[in-house]
Amino acid sequence: MNGATVGRLQREVAALSARLAPPRAALTREQVAERAGISPDPWQRDLLRSAATEIIILASRQSGKSTITSVLAAHRAAYAPRSLVLLLSPSLRQSGELYRKVRGVLAALGEAAPPAAEESALRLQLANGSRVLCLPGREATVRGFSAPDLVIEDESARVDDGLYMALRPMLATNPAARLVLLSTPFGRRGHFFREWTEGGPDWHRVRVTAEQCPRIPRDWLARERGRIGDWWFDQEFGCEFKEAEDSAFRYDDVAAAITPSVVPLFPIGGAHDAA
Repeated sequence: MNGATVGRLQREVAALSARLAPPRAALTREQVAERAGISPDPWQRDLLRSAATEIIILASRQSGKSTITSVLAAHRAAYAPRSLVLLLSPSLRQSGELYRKVRGVLAALGEAAPPAAEESALRLQLANGSRVLCLPGREATVRGFSAPDLVIEDESARVDDGLYMALRPMLATNPAARLVLLSTPFGRRGHFFREWTEGGPDWHRVRVTAEQCPRIPRDWLARERGRIGDWWFDQEFGCEFKEAEDSAFRYDDVAAAITPSVVPLFPIGGAHDAA
């Protein structure tokens, strides 16, 4: 037998052994992080303890937002059998980076997690039936899935709104499903900005600036502000939603000009629709 056949048989034996073995005692999310060598910051520990089904993380670059969400994904896949975990981002490469972190957390758990039954560069199925899939940021990629248990949208501010609108209906038949949006800001536009500012009380909101991250030196931040300027720095490290530099009108001014008390001159769709 060649090496590929041997590897496949070994995975099948491991999967069968896992199904026949007594159920593993589930670790907490905090214990999973510790097994993976992650010492959570206070905001990360709060997030791991949260039971919210809708989470939105507005965080600085290099603050650990994708690292901690990889723990959420690994925990769900390992200890909730037959779970479907979807990892989305603007590109397949970016989704793959988050997927790599999830696989790293699962590997660190060793025998405390079910072994892999199938594994590729884009897809992981554990012996307990859970699946972790990484997908590119295109609307068509999510329409074939239904009732996921956890959806993580990385770099959410740069994900197309069409993708977000396509994924939300998938959650309708699974009331316990969790949706996690995480990103640095990218202007005062798009679904990430709207959910953060207007999404209502159902969202568990987390905001983490670079100054709140103990791993980023303060003197480095001071030098970086001088290099890239206030506009970019306040967005990338200060978590501020900035107006586009070429905007003719401020977002707040446009929003303030909209009122439901004014009746449109023409029906929606144009005057021809009224005929």
